[in-house]
Amino acid sequence: MSASPRTAFRAAALTVLAALTAGLVTSTPAAFAASPARTPDPVQRELDALVRGGGAPGALAGTVRADGTVRHHTAGVGDLATGAKVPRDGSIRIGSNTKAFTATVVLQLVGEGRVGLDEPVDAYLPGLLRGEGVDGRRITVRQLLQHTSGLPEYLDKQAALTDPRRYYEPRELVDRALARPAEFAPGTTWSYSNTNYVVAGLLVQKVTGRPLGEEIEKRITDRIGLRRTYLPAPGDLSIRGKHPHGYQKLAEDGPWRDFTEMDPSWGWAAGAMVSTNSELNRFYRALFSGRLLAPAQLAEMRTTVPTDAEGARYGLGVLSTALSCGGRSWGHGGGIPGFSTYGGVTADGRAVNVTLTTIPDGPTIARAGALVDRALCR
Repeated sequence: MSASPRTAFRAAALTVLAALTAGLVTSTPAAFAASPARTPDPVQRELDALVRGGGAPGALAGTVRADGTVRHHTAGVGDLATGAKVPRDGSIRIGSNTKAFTATVVLQLVGEGRVGLDEPVDAYLPGLLRGEGVDGRRITVRQLLQHTSGLPEYLDKQAALTDPRRYYEPRELVDRALARPAEFAPGTTWSYSNTNYVVAGLLVQKVTGRPLGEEIEKRITDRIGLRRTYLPAPGDLSIRGKHPHGYQKLAEDGPWRDFTEMDPSWGWAAGAMVSTNSELNRFYRALFSGRLLAPAQLAEMRTTVPTDAEGARYGLGVLSTALSCGGRSWGHGGGIPGFSTYGGVTADGRAVNVTLTTIPDGPTIARAGALVDRALCR
């Protein structure tokens, strides 16, 4: 894993953008080109190939067909120390998929008339955003959710890799970002910054008077029956329930290092949540079928701007990706040391989520993206 990217989350997010569009330009793997009558399930075969090629110690996937049929797949080793298998539909750290949950809560508050999308951040968090080229009186809530605010990123990757158990207060993350100049004037372009979602999480807490994790639980997970999806409480370094271990290499030719236990507070509202493949699929299917947002707010969420990845557009906390078979998928994906997720849902309810137990190298990223594209297009 190279040490050159500016931040862990930014690198992981752009990794996911690249992966989700990779299926548009990658030749069809043999697993998908072969006749299903003579070969194993293509998702299973491709997961096996990803692990066999050394791209990740383990992998797991969940798929949902348009008729609601659910399938689970695993490959590789779930614990390198014991040799235990990857648990079926095990719990995982979901990285920047957290942004879709945070955005959904903000948009619910918009629907309740408690937040205005085009109101300045200062209307809710007065004086918070001040810095070189940064002024919360000129940055709107919409710009936070769409990454068009110009807010700089807050955390370099090496901080999380070298001290994974350190706790960060959300305000500390914002202050770190504000020590850097703005990337651009608000609303003039798009650039992914996790700072936007830490600010959005603080906004939720200020407006509701409740912790962000409680609002996500009340408004989303309890509402649609997600029992294994949660924002870890301060100091919680573990992953509840059955789960694979997550690993990362600190050098390209180095050994796998176990990052299963870590403090995800450095991601907080931008990337700290835990879930499963099946519950992520259930969340995105519920979200885009209108079960969590009123039509007006769902339409706002689906209003997109171009990103710096071909075929991908960004809405309010969600990513829209062109499929090789036509149409688009919706979701997010994410990465945090030890885990990376790739997936999407289509208009007719097809859904796929693939998790690798590492943030992988480029070729593995491309294959993971191709797997999602082919699985949604089958």
